[in-house]
Amino acid sequence: MLLYGPRQVGKTTLLKRIMADFEGETLFLNADDPTVFNLLNRPNTMQLKQLIADNKFLIIDEAQQIPEIGLTSKLIVDTFEGVQLILSGSSSFELASHMQEPLTGRKRTVFLFPVSFSEWQNHIGFLEAEQDLENRLVFGFYPEILNKPTDQSIALRELTDSYLYKDVLMYGNLKRPDEIKKLLQALAFQLGSEVSYAELSAQCGLDPKTVERYIEILEKAFIVFRLQSFSRNLRNEIKKGRKIYFYDNGIRNAVINQLQFWPGRQDKGALWENFLVSERLKHNNYGSRYVNTYFWRTTQQQEIDFIEEKNGKLMAFEFKWNEKKNVRFPGSFLNEYHPEVAVIHRNNFRNFVMD
Repeated sequence: MLLYGPRQVGKTTLLKRIMADFEGETLFLNADDPTVFNLLNRPNTMQLKQLIADNKFLIIDEAQQIPEIGLTSKLIVDTFEGVQLILSGSSSFELASHMQEPLTGRKRTVFLFPVSFSEWQNHIGFLEAEQDLENRLVFGFYPEILNKPTDQSIALRELTDSYLYKDVLMYGNLKRPDEIKKLLQALAFQLGSEVSYAELSAQCGLDPKTVERYIEILEKAFIVFRLQSFSRNLRNEIKKGRKIYFYDNGIRNAVINQLQFWPGRQDKGALWENFLVSERLKHNNYGSRYVNTYFWRTTQQQEIDFIEEKNGKLMAFEFKWNEKKNVRFPGSFLNEYHPEVAVIHRNNFRNFVMD
């Protein structure tokens, strides 16, 4: 099992919880330890047998430190049938690059995101979660931020500068941090809008292919993700469009240094949309709900915010902060695809992001 996710979302904390739940059956190894590093760097079967002993769980944290951890993992999986191997690391970006080939067909990948709204409400209760919603729309759901409610702005800036950029710059092998920051800021200002690589190229002074490569790196670092346009039958549908969202509202706001509180913000619609799409992503992922997700737009600027496709059936969603705002779904889409439809607003959003 590979545990992926951005830095500082609680991967090591989760692993230690597993270790506590299976006390006496779990061997926890941190590859930052030089002794562990030497033991796991191309060991033979006898060395592994002595190391694992009678443990049923082998957890290797910071596994990306081992140059050939993929081959070592393959040897463990193929040799010790009764042992559950769990790998994680503070650089999911680098760990993923080590694991693709050796463990093909032998692994299950688990993503750990920033805390979900569902988890947060279960932790603090309905009333406090309701009172805290506007703060979460601005400051996001990283554990460090949730644990420092009086220093959210400082903690968020530190998190962004010290951890997230580090992953992108180091493991994306990027030499110009100013370029990636400029691109992230451009993406942050276009939140909720269709994104053009050509426009981003002109805006940031980068080649379009460089823009696309940087965005792929930002995706692998779990900072942003893409939503593709839906197109099937209608001639005027946008066929190759994309929107780009941030996994966490707080990171988006820190990137552009806009951490003012909710009442005075001019970007409420974009933040509400990013919150709902990212929370739905967590909801579907954690619940093993396998759906295709899109947005829809035509050349006449008709639009639907979010579409899910499951087993050939479509559900179309519009996002509005104010429940009283009138919403009409485009007739051409309804007549062609016959979807279920729903408007997600401030007072009913729990149905969309929680069981």
